[in-house]
Amino acid sequence: MVQQYAIAGRQVGSHVLAMITLGSLGGLSYAFLGGSAAKKTTQGPPINAQSPDEESFIKCVFAPIPQQSAMSRE
Repeated sequence: MVQQYAIAGRQVGSHVLAMITLGSLGGLSYAFLGGSAAKKTTQGPPINAQSPDEESFIKCVFAPIPQQSAMSRE
């Protein structure tokens, strides 16, 4: 049998109390540790170029490549 506790005039099983406790702990952890909603931008290392042409070349080489859809690869 299960240990029963009287809470607010009702009989509640110990397994129900355990599920409520673990669910509350998980839900509160998820709510408070979810992070901020703002998108974080990452800044790479500084570009130590000798000239503006070299800096523009480095930016061009390391620029993100646009993704193609599966339909346009035919």
